[in-house]
Amino acid sequence: MTELTEGHTVKGYDVDLAGLRIRLLEMGGLVLDQVQRAVAALAGADDPAARAVLAREEQVNGYDLRIDEDSITLIARRQPMASDLRAIISIARAVSDLERVGDEAKKIAYAALDSGGKRNTKLSAQLARDVRHMAHFAASMLHDALDAFDRMDATGAVNVARRDTELNAEFQSAVRRLVTQAMEDPRRLAAVLDAVTVLKALEHVGDHAKNIARHVLYVVEGRDVRHEDTNVLIAVGEGK
Repeated sequence: MTELTEGHTVKGYDVDLAGLRIRLLEMGGLVLDQVQRAVAALAGADDPAARAVLAREEQVNGYDLRIDEDSITLIARRQPMASDLRAIISIARAVSDLERVGDEAKKIAYAALDSGGKRNTKLSAQLARDVRHMAHFAASMLHDALDAFDRMDATGAVNVARRDTELNAEFQSAVRRLVTQAMEDPRRLAAVLDAVTVLKALEHVGDHAKNIARHVLYVVEGRDVRHEDTNVLIAVGEGK
């Protein structure tokens, strides 16, 4: 292989890898919007908006399939070195997390549709605030995780991981309030069950955001930290 040909090959590989990252970020933007639209549909009892979220699930799945296929093709054609192989593997793992975020948005959309056909399912003002707050928190985590992935920012990834503990605490507090409300007024049981479904879905969004942050550290630090606890992950990100 001549120097000119080798340079052309490397440039072509860089373009292919950049294309994968761009499609990942496009998918991330789509699923983030899905979560926000699903929560808005629930809050506004907007059945058409909930159905629109469900209709866009095909787009999410389309990104999943295309990026998976392109990742396999890139590995087969380019035979990347270790650092680049980690990047491709991390993109594939992040795509899997994003696809599951899309599934959580779908659950929220279904909850919005289900609540429209039930009586006595209107959430209390406090529980509506809980849902909005957790939705904002989880969406912010996902946004920041994607930003960290785009910039391969270990510090940003660590900050996302730190916030997952806080999101889990918010979930537990909201569930306690739900249990109290159900005990005080059993007629609200259907609304309570719907709210638990939605809050759990939003907690899962935060979990997937944390996973994406872990994938960033895998690329930057060269260590697979998917099964390490948050304190260890923070130490890795800070270079301790």
